[in-house]
Amino acid sequence: MNPIRRTVATLALGLAGLAGLAAATLSFSAQAQNRELVVASSATYAPFAFENKDKQIVGFDIDIINAIAKQQGLKIKIVNTPFTGIFGALNNGDVDLVISGVTINEKRKQSYDFTPPYFAARQLIALPKNSKVTSLKDLAGKKIAVVSASTADDIASREFGKTSPDIRRFESTPLIISELAGGGVDAAMGDNGVIAYRVAQNPDLKTVDDKSFPEEGFGIVVKKGDKALLDKLTAGLAAVRADGSYVTIYKKWFNKDPNVR
Repeated sequence: MNPIRRTVATLALGLAGLAGLAAATLSFSAQAQNRELVVASSATYAPFAFENKDKQIVGFDIDIINAIAKQQGLKIKIVNTPFTGIFGALNNGDVDLVISGVTINEKRKQSYDFTPPYFAARQLIALPKNSKVTSLKDLAGKKIAVVSASTADDIASREFGKTSPDIRRFESTPLIISELAGGGVDAAMGDNGVIAYRVAQNPDLKTVDDKSFPEEGFGIVVKKGDKALLDKLTAGLAAVRADGSYVTIYKKWFNKDPNVR
């Protein structure tokens, strides 16, 4: 074969290979689009996520992710995952995303990607009705219950030392409130929405809002670098806000106007 024909033949084979690769990529993208996404949420976190009497996972977070999925044409499956193992499940590929009242902070952003905030939060301290505590600093030397690996855990660890024997770590918010109500600790600390919800159900408890606690935001979490999924979730969240669904969902669970739009 002369050199010109050989070059043309080589180019033709190369182009055919690229076409095949492009077709395979398109096919993979289509499959990914139709694949059921596994969503992790800790169903001990009313009113964000909890099991109803029929053992269905319901709550604000669940309604939000379902609305986003509907907007973006995504198939999702909600899996009840303990908060202490929720990031491990994402790291291992057992789940595709997490929505579970996860606070966006710089430490977590080093390892994961987040949507914009879908809920504005602060930490809140739960106490017995007769407690004289008015701030975090007043808890020095007192036993404090927090959910392990939570924002409250981070704050208490910074204030009193990560190895302080006074910081008692539990798997869920119901457990820290139960421990407080039973007299096992002097205070419990966690996200305002869920702490306020739990304390409202117990007439012997009250809450204290330390104004030094920073404003926070809950975000939906994906693996670092999963831009395609992150973009879909972000676009879906924007659409849910724009069409009024967000306000409807928020009022359903909190009986007031949203604190973030």
